[in-house]
Amino acid sequence: MISETTFQPDNRQIVHMDLDTFFVSVERLQNSSLNGKPVIIGGLSDRGVVAGCSYEARTFGVHSAMPMRMARQLCPQAVYIRGDMDAYSRYSRVVTDIIAEKVPVYEKASIDEHYLDLTGMDRYFGCYKFSHELRQTIVRETGLPISFGLSVNKTVSKIATGEAKRGPQRELYVEANRVRPFLNPLSISRIPMLGPKTFRLLRSMGIEKIETLSLVPPEMMERVLGKNGIDLWRKANGIDLTPVERYHERKSIGSEQTFETDTTDMRFLNEWVVRITERLAFELRCRHKLTACITVKIRYADFDTHTIQKRIPYTSFDHVLIREAKELLQRLYKRRVLVRLLGVRFTHLVSGSQQLNLFEDTPEQVNLYLAMDRIRKRFGKEAVGRAAGFY
Repeated sequence: MISETTFQPDNRQIVHMDLDTFFVSVERLQNSSLNGKPVIIGGLSDRGVVAGCSYEARTFGVHSAMPMRMARQLCPQAVYIRGDMDAYSRYSRVVTDIIAEKVPVYEKASIDEHYLDLTGMDRYFGCYKFSHELRQTIVRETGLPISFGLSVNKTVSKIATGEAKRGPQRELYVEANRVRPFLNPLSISRIPMLGPKTFRLLRSMGIEKIETLSLVPPEMMERVLGKNGIDLWRKANGIDLTPVERYHERKSIGSEQTFETDTTDMRFLNEWVVRITERLAFELRCRHKLTACITVKIRYADFDTHTIQKRIPYTSFDHVLIREAKELLQRLYKRRVLVRLLGVRFTHLVSGSQQLNLFEDTPEQVNLYLAMDRIRKRFGKEAVGRAAGFY
């Protein structure tokens, strides 16, 4: 038996900030002739998909993840751009740096989204006023449009941001006593992480509005959707106890290998870099994460230890990460003496694995990754891999 008293709403002050049409906005900063025009970004071949589009393109029915061929049919007059993940990563870091200077507790949820925990700040400085001024600072210093929602938790603030984008102010504050009236009339499609399959199932049950979902007994939701049903019921009731994770404390992922016999064999070291990096990239994709920084570590036989790192465009693809890791190894291994340990680590992790796939013009490559990951999940991490990583 599930008691509703188990899930009590909180009164935190959580801000969700979302860069509006981020990829398009970056392109417009670099090319002002794109202003006011329908712009579509993604894989440019007919087999590609839309990674992002301007509001002008959306009026023609274009949306993210749509096949590019369909987008061309709906909006042939649009400007089509392959996209530059390096530039998008760079601007994303600028926005993060601005937030980091002013907010002690923030979480970078994806390349274009941040959560800020301003709880307690209202005693000294109004949270809404602070959020408003921070938004103005970001717009002024970067030229990028950004919206925010402020409320009691992550779920409500994210939904509020979606509503804020519909108005000219790009800002919305949903106070604690207004959470339920705010959520009730909205479609269940506004609930974060509610996928199309679950949406169709709930609609078949006659559940279209958040208010209706909030009134369904939680036990029924659990029977129908398992633990995910309870999570959706909580969100529909404005309840989300998920903390804002401090960005600098976000866990990195890495792996090290101490060799049985110290070595100077560069071919052997390269093989190990490939093997470690491939494993870690698979772990990234399983977690639906991207990395923006890669570090390679060497420990020599005399225990002298050196590391080298490089900031990269957000990715989780083996072929990109392996190339960068091997290059770092070449730059790092200068002493040409016996190596005792080799390690690789990914940091600056954010969510967004699916978003990355949308830039690929070669669906065969994406499908290959999906197929290999399915094999690994079923038969183990060592079931399949690059020949360079096996010996």
